[in-house]
Amino acid sequence: MTTAQIQSEIKDANLSYFLLAQQMIKEDKVSAIFRLGVSEEMADLIAGLSPAQILKMSSSTMMLFRFRFDERLLLNMITDFNKDRLMSRAHATILLSGQPVEALAA
Repeated sequence: MTTAQIQSEIKDANLSYFLLAQQMIKEDKVSAIFRLGVSEEMADLIAGLSPAQILKMSSSTMMLFRFRFDERLLLNMITDFNKDRLMSRAHATILLSGQPVEALAA
């Protein structure tokens, strides 16, 4: 992949993230805050973005969101298909919900 292709993919990912996040927030704000790992203030900000603002922000070649897998344990729980997947995912969800939103959104 060339640098231009990578930058184009980043822009597409940013746009997809903002559109999905905005839709989630508008449908169920409380659930979206938990699933996105953002504060209520950030959720309100995302929900209030105009299409033009979303397009402008999405055109950045820098990822505007991050993965929440800061811990190897969480990543292993979510991706471990050898054990009971339902319990593994439930445990990961419990661990993520125990983290402060500010730590996840920072």
